[in-house]
Amino acid sequence: MTPRAITIRLAEHRDAQAIAMMSRDFIEAGLGWKYDAPRVIRAIRDRETLAAVACESGKSAAARGTLIGFAIMEFGEERAHLVLLAVRPSHRRLGIGQKLLEWVLQSARVAGIASVHLELRASNDAARRFYRAMGFYETVLVPGYYRSGEGRKEGALRMLRVLRQPGPVPYTWRPPRSEEDR
Repeated sequence: MTPRAITIRLAEHRDAQAIAMMSRDFIEAGLGWKYDAPRVIRAIRDRETLAAVACESGKSAAARGTLIGFAIMEFGEERAHLVLLAVRPSHRRLGIGQKLLEWVLQSARVAGIASVHLELRASNDAARRFYRAMGFYETVLVPGYYRSGEGRKEGALRMLRVLRQPGPVPYTWRPPRSEEDR
């Protein structure tokens, strides 16, 4: 499969259970499960949150529409927080995570966001390399950020990507010139 064989679209209510299961299995494994289907539905409904999914767009009816990745990003005034991003292990290293991240980053740019923030497990070297390659840099290590149901603690690495300088969004649109002004 190539990155062109997928479709990225806004998440819908029907995607909530699949997103929740992917979060449980690929992101929250060993930590307890916070992003269950009802919480994902709230994120999909929230006007300040963007939930996007990557689906196969292959020729077979069985494969078409299969959820293979997702991203959830919360928007503030100038900052966005990439809450979750996952791609099924069977589809990793095919550019799908990159395409998903580029899609939500472009949405953040259009919204006038100055920076995108995220956290990941400090031990997740593959994710760290991925986000570095996508222009993020490490800001701080937070010991004990993640807690498992058994009381185990794990550190988080916070990362940041600057999209523009903070402050008012420059007003760049100009009305078209009339024939008289030319």
